Amino acid sequence: MTDMIERLRELKILFVEDEADLMEIITDALDSLDVEYYSATNGVEALEIFHNNPNINIIATDISMPQMDGLELIKTLKKDKSFDIPIVIMSAHSESEYITEAENLGINAKDYLQKPFDFMNFIKVISNMDIK
Repeated sequence: MTDMIERLRELKILFVEDEADLMEIITDALDSLDVEYYSATNGVEALEIFHNNPNINIIATDISMPQMDGLELIKTLKKDKSFDIPIVIMSAHSESEYITEAENLGINAKDYLQKPFDFMNFIKVISNMDIK
């Protein structure tokens, strides 16, 4: 587990989540592990942060959010053919339509985290990803 946490510390993560309580839990955990991250409450904010911070290595996004949801965020990012940053989806939705749409956007089903959010599982998923 120590190796996985060290790997996490090497990354710059963009978390996109509109639930304030969950975002607080996530950011508290990242702060305690001394991980560099950015946070956004919707896809519009996430795009702005992403474009202003080219050093982001991975994006973790919720699906259901106001203004721009997670799937629309992914579609927008992937319009840029040079986009190659891994994306992890966090969602309370387990319906196959969301998973299928995410897979059609290039998201592997194993990178789809069910809520309630399990931070240890998130660390395991990230440590198994090919992140530049």
